Amino acid sequence: MNMEKKDIKVLYIDDELDNLTSFRATFRRSFNIITAESPEEAMEILETESVHVILSDQRMPKKTGIEFFEDIQTIYPDPIRILITGYTDINAVIDAINLGQVYKYLTKPWNEEDVKIFVEKAYEVYRLRKDNADLTNELIDVNRKLEFIARQSLLS
Repeated sequence: MNMEKKDIKVLYIDDELDNLTSFRATFRRSFNIITAESPEEAMEILETESVHVILSDQRMPKKTGIEFFEDIQTIYPDPIRILITGYTDINAVIDAINLGQVYKYLTKPWNEEDVKIFVEKAYEVYRLRKDNADLTNELIDVNRKLEFIARQSLLS
């Protein structure tokens, strides 16, 4: 199933309203953008919206981006995660990869072309994982049917 770029749902989390506004204005023609001012608001959105890619600011008042990604890892494992930060802290990068299963790490101010490319690549990873899971389930189903047919022929 081929999707238009505009169909790629991107959730962007940042406690700075200006960043959210700028992000939406910059990428609204390329992707389906949803924004949240906090990890708590993002969690509420994830309860009702299925998203493909999540970008989160690292430094927010109550919870870091890494902590948010860690929190959603088991509940919402499918969206691909990208961490954005204005600080180049190597420990944050290591934690992002190890704890939050982050696909990419971007620095602020972000480069528009880099963000577009990373979101598109992240969606490709999302799609490939989904297709792989669908094919695996299909294979399991076909194997069950073959086992049933084999048992039936042995009994007759």
